[in-house]
Amino acid sequence: MTVQSQALSTAVDYVKAPLIYKGKVRELYDLGEHFLIVVTDRISAFDYVLDPAVPDKGNVLNRLSAYWFEQTANIQENHVVHTDVEKLGDLVTEPELLRNRIMVSRKAERIDIECVVRGYITGNGWRQYQQTSAINGIELPAGLRKNERFPAPIFTPAAKNDAGHDEDIPFAKMAEMVGAELAEELRDHSIKLYEFAHDYCAKHGIILADCKFEFGLIDGKVILIDEIFTPDSSRFWAEGNYAFDIEIDSMDKEPVRTYLLSSDWDRDSKPAPLPESVVAATTARYRDIYRRLVGVEL
Repeated sequence: MTVQSQALSTAVDYVKAPLIYKGKVRELYDLGEHFLIVVTDRISAFDYVLDPAVPDKGNVLNRLSAYWFEQTANIQENHVVHTDVEKLGDLVTEPELLRNRIMVSRKAERIDIECVVRGYITGNGWRQYQQTSAINGIELPAGLRKNERFPAPIFTPAAKNDAGHDEDIPFAKMAEMVGAELAEELRDHSIKLYEFAHDYCAKHGIILADCKFEFGLIDGKVILIDEIFTPDSSRFWAEGNYAFDIEIDSMDKEPVRTYLLSSDWDRDSKPAPLPESVVAATTARYRDIYRRLVGVEL
């Protein structure tokens, strides 16, 4: 096994900079003027970080984000400075292990809103619709079918909560929280980004069902941050699998979810380590979506 194919479960032993945040997948280090984001191979499901890590997952997430940030820079300015591990010099002790997994970014003040755009009625949006005939307060026509495409994408924000689940909120509530002008700018840019990526994906036989974005402010200017159009932040469907009234197999960590739901896991404690076959299937999923979107093998 080469060093590049080994799973990276943490980078703290290889980065000589202060760790300021450790999420389920990403680690954030302080470089002074900039942040260093390291995307690990950790995988989570049902609010648990699972063992073992999934080889190449972080590699795919970071490369896809870098690719999409470049593709969308003319729509929305973003936080990327570079993704070249060699430029970090002696700040990293194992550059080969971190290659393609790092992103140096500008420091932005995060806006505590998750900007969600839905092009199809599925997932949590479908569940809301079944209960209230609306999604985040947006009234919708009766008789919509699960997975049906909306005539136009809808914007359904959530208030970020680092300690728990994000809270779905109406647009009016978002405007109260961040101001009407900023709320409208975030909504409009989010929808433009979604429409661009949806059209791009369609040319590659993929449906972008929904996605989420995070934004920040630098000197009062809106900047796109975090990740975009990855299997962890977006719901991708293979065009050939599209149908109404079913649970469509998404092109992400679905093998993990399927395994856990079919196992004897009690859901009240961390699951046992994933079988090798499930890990391998999940790696294949991430590599496949990269190949199909970017057009080259990882």
